[in-house]
Order: sequence, then structure tokens, then C-alpha cells
Amino acid sequence: MKTFFKAFTYAWMGIVHGTTRERNVKFHLIAAMIVLAAGWMTGLSQLEWIIIIAVIGLVIAMEFLNAAVERVVDLVTQEVHPLAKQAKDLAAGAVLVFSIASAIIGIIIFLPKWLM
Repeated sequence: MKTFFKAFTYAWMGIVHGTTRERNVKFHLIAAMIVLAAGWMTGLSQLEWIIIIAVIGLVIAMEFLNAAVERVVDLVTQEVHPLAKQAKDLAAGAVLVFSIASAIIGIIIFLPKWLM
């Protein structure tokens, strides 16, 4: 049971590191605060809140995974290697794809409320 709870400590350390040291995570957290404020002001439904919170959580989780891929690649090789670059680019691309999808979801949810 001790190792089970220790895993939460390590996870929390990762969250603290990501939120305090990763520039893109900070950007997404600021964007999340703006979206949450907009949701509060527009009176989102329960389903809309679930979608918004899930999307925010997934974008931030994707940023954490992107940072982890970057660290592992840097740990494996310090030299510029085409495969290392591809790994980093693919991880960053995954975040970008989901961020664009998240923005579209946000437009679908918020635009009708702003046009009323």
C-alpha cells in the first residue's frame, strides 16, 4: 500500500513541475481559466461543463506527455538525430491537433450562446 500512495506523490511532483516550469502548460492553464470564466458567465449546461472540463484536462495531459517525450529523447541522445526530431515533432503535433480540436469544440459550445 505504501508504494501505491508513493505513486501519487510522484504524479503530484510531475503536475507541479509541469505547471510551474513548462511554458506551454502555463499558456494552456491561462486559456483554461478564460474558458472556465466564459463558461460561468454564459451558464453552460451540465453536459457542456463535462465536455469543457474533459477537453481542458486532455489538453494539459497531452502537454505533460509531450514534455515527457522531449525529456526521454534528450536523455537518450544529445546529438541532433532525424528520429529524435521526428519523435519530438510528432508529440508536439499531437498536442497541436488536439488543441485545434478543442478550440473547435469551444466554438461549437460558446458561439451559439454569444450570438443570442
